[in-house]
Amino acid sequence: MIIKIYLEKSEEGGYTVTVPSLPGCISEGNTKEEAIKNIKEAIELYLESD
Repeated sequence: MIIKIYLEKSEEGGYTVTVPSLPGCISEGNTKEEAIKNIKEAIELYLESD
């Protein structure tokens, strides 16, 4: 399954990641790699709860 994510640099430092197709699915990380890892976990939890 391919899910589009949006990765944005935060003003405070680090990155925020959102998933437009999954309302409320959002995560953060200090690095791009950490943010992507965290959003993958958030997506899995989001989809399990459906």
